[in-house]
Amino acid sequence: MIAVQSQQPPPDAENIETPSGKWRGAENFPVGSFLIRRDLRVHVHAFYRFARNADDIADNPQLSPDAKIARLDRMAAILDGAAGNDSPAASAMRGSLRETGTTAQHCHDVLHAFRLDAVKLRYRDWSDLMNYCRYSASPVGRQLLDLHGESRTTWPASDALCSALQVLNHLQDCVDDYRRLDRVYLPLDELAAEGAGVEALRGDVSSQGLRRVLDRLLDRTAALVEQANSLPPLVVSRGLRWESAVIVDLAGRLLRRLRRGDPLASRVALHKTDFMSAFVVGVSRGFLG
Repeated sequence: MIAVQSQQPPPDAENIETPSGKWRGAENFPVGSFLIRRDLRVHVHAFYRFARNADDIADNPQLSPDAKIARLDRMAAILDGAAGNDSPAASAMRGSLRETGTTAQHCHDVLHAFRLDAVKLRYRDWSDLMNYCRYSASPVGRQLLDLHGESRTTWPASDALCSALQVLNHLQDCVDDYRRLDRVYLPLDELAAEGAGVEALRGDVSSQGLRRVLDRLLDRTAALVEQANSLPPLVVSRGLRWESAVIVDLAGRLLRRLRRGDPLASRVALHKTDFMSAFVVGVSRGFLG
């Protein structure tokens, strides 16, 4: 974990949070939906807002890496009790943690991932990417489980689901990430195996070699989704069990769409019918679980 370096608000800054403009309204999966216990939804939304706003800082192409890290460090400082109202999301998250008694570690973990995003533009291999997902994705599921008082034996299946969702999102946004931020999550060793580099993302359609890379990454992601299938039966809270089952089903649907679609030609996304079908399948599975 990178240490917080500043306890004081940046000079002349009213709000350090800044939208990145990156697909903010195009989320793939429900976050704190009506399936979640009513008294916990506000805390789920507080965590999501905290993570989303930190992510926006890391993804803002107008900010330098140093400026991004300074803002993320400031969010961490406020989370830990520093005075100031220049990060409303961090202030709200601090209040949520105080009210629920949950650990701040999951928040610090996602901040660690976004500090990486500020400076790290390439990933060597699948292991390197999974290490990133450990900080960028897994804390989201762990926070939800902790809020509901679930056993931490659920963490491995939850981590698999969250990592799968993260990779699927990377594949969806591979062109936008490269062209706007020069950031590529496709492992370099997979590209090199096809005699390609990140320049393969410049095309209007995927080359045959890039298509094979995408398919191998989808195969690995399918294995994560298979592992995630064990999560809903492990969850005691009925609403969270239902929501997790819905999300597992949506992950499988998006994976299949990415197998059929080409993210270079157009952004591959879920349809309204996917959400409706996944809700029916997920809730039914949740009852059976």
